[in-house]
Amino acid sequence: MIEFILNGNKVQTDAAADTPLVWVIRDEFGLKGTKFGCGVAMCGVCTVHIDGNAIRSCSYPVSAANGKEVSTIESLNGEHPLQSAWVEEQVPQCGYCQSGQIMQAATLLKSNPNPTDEEIVNHMNSNYCRCMAYTRIKKAIKRAATSSVEYFDPNASKKGENE
Repeated sequence: MIEFILNGNKVQTDAAADTPLVWVIRDEFGLKGTKFGCGVAMCGVCTVHIDGNAIRSCSYPVSAANGKEVSTIESLNGEHPLQSAWVEEQVPQCGYCQSGQIMQAATLLKSNPNPTDEEIVNHMNSNYCRCMAYTRIKKAIKRAATSSVEYFDPNASKKGENE
């Protein structure tokens, strides 16, 4: 029995230890936001968070998730600043890669609430978009960072109080 926390809920699975996490998330737990793309961890479509780090769930065996916290796009509940920015910048075309893009970007903004263009490109360069929406993706990340600094950095409002 493999146990882990999925979007805040303790779950169990009897899936074979080497089953890719993406299939357990989608088929066993019915969370369809995480997509399957290449199957070899190259495209980023299947990106989820494991203990806060972006990973490719298509090549991550479910047994490696045992005892860990797994977060999918559904965990953001439509309330993450990136999701609003994605809509405002009209990022999606076909939309297939967008959950992976957002999950990858969320780890960037969590560790770096105000990234430069170069930092965005470097962090996002392994997530592919077949519609070539990279310019809009970068604009959405910048919008989310500048419009919601306090979401990513709870101490932001306190900075400057002591200056």
